[in-house]
Amino acid sequence: MRGDDNQQEGIFSYISPEKRVPAEHPLRPVRKIVDEILKEMSPKFQKLYSDVGRPSIAPERLLRSLLLQIFYSVRSERMLIEQLQYNLLFRWFVGMEMDEAVWNHAVYSKNRERLLNEEIAESFFQRVLERARPYMSDEHFTVDGTLIEAWASHKSFRPKDGTGKPPEPGGDVDFRGEKRKNQTHESTTDPDARLFTKSRGSEAKLSYMGHVLMENRNGLLVQTFLTEATGRAERDAAMLMAEAIPPGKRVTLGGDKNYDTQEFVRELRGMNITPHVAQNTTNRRSAVDERTTRHAGYEVSQRMLKKVKLRGIDKVGWLFTFTGAAYNLCRLRNLMART
Repeated sequence: MRGDDNQQEGIFSYISPEKRVPAEHPLRPVRKIVDEILKEMSPKFQKLYSDVGRPSIAPERLLRSLLLQIFYSVRSERMLIEQLQYNLLFRWFVGMEMDEAVWNHAVYSKNRERLLNEEIAESFFQRVLERARPYMSDEHFTVDGTLIEAWASHKSFRPKDGTGKPPEPGGDVDFRGEKRKNQTHESTTDPDARLFTKSRGSEAKLSYMGHVLMENRNGLLVQTFLTEATGRAERDAAMLMAEAIPPGKRVTLGGDKNYDTQEFVRELRGMNITPHVAQNTTNRRSAVDERTTRHAGYEVSQRMLKKVKLRGIDKVGWLFTFTGAAYNLCRLRNLMART
């Protein structure tokens, strides 16, 4: 018997988003962990808000929605708000009812600004890390750096002294014949960004550099660090992160060829850390010799480098740390499912 194509809207709905999400959905264990962490952070949130005035969007909902934006690579907050209008999975994860009005994207952005500080992101990251501690190695680590493109165009990279060719009609800037360096130029929209290229022959972009320290057992991020994009940034950040590794036992630290310098290797050995960095033998001699490469653990460290790259990060600072926490949440969910 053929069913009716009845498109009349129902007056009432008696099913909540909770019942619409499958019991085995991968976001369910993530939501449980996130709710526990946000409950612990409630006193921190309280200090950010006044006791009087109009109620804001709950910080717990703001952070859950930001996690969704990272998990599903939602390009903008406007698109995130659009998803919350009709995506029941998103509504459930954020904690919204079926018929609850969705915020205006401008109001959302204004409320979110209050949470954009490193303390909140780091506090969330550390709480995720505590729950992942049983799955982490305390002996074998890997460091890596990734370029994060700044929210600034080449047009904004202008001489600091105000000279240079004026913009053409339409706002275009002709850079032909002009030497542009970070020492003499800066972005007018993001002065902290630096023009940088990570490999020979690739395009130079206004960027920041994000750094991570990862343990090798299950690929969990232990630390995140953000710096200006410079040629020494990766090694300097790696040294700072290595100093935070608890002393007491000998550990290994892997890295790609950019970390193979005499100074970096010498400093690590002075800290009782075995440098498992990839050998750079292109027209030079590697700083890593057979004292390191003859051990089987060195080969294991090199294989780990294939998994340490972070992608999709288009903002800096707090979001880099928060994205690291989101990555660890996904890894933690998978590890907990195996036990």
